[in-house]
Amino acid sequence: MLWHLVLSWLVSAAALWLVGHIIPGIYVAGFGTALVASLAIAVVNATFGVVLKILTLPLIILTLGLFVLVLNALLLKLTSLFVPGFGVRGFFSALVGSVALTVVTAVLRYMVF
Repeated sequence: MLWHLVLSWLVSAAALWLVGHIIPGIYVAGFGTALVASLAIAVVNATFGVVLKILTLPLIILTLGLFVLVLNALLLKLTSLFVPGFGVRGFFSALVGSVALTVVTAVLRYMVF
């Protein structure tokens, strides 16, 4: 059980590190920074993300779920404010980065698990 959690954390950090190299406007200083940032992303999503998704539920339903992409971009940008060595420059980079992070994480999880 614990090894699954640690492996999942490593996969998320690797995905973030890759996205930092692929998407212009997203900066990850190194893999250690990616480890800290992926942990911070999880904490921000578990706290602020849940509250924001509940508060904006009517808008999420109205847009058939597309507003979740905007929320994820805002949460990624918010996380970059807390983690030194991890930066997101602008909303468009955050939007593209959050989509890319979702895709890369899903692919890596499929390959590992």
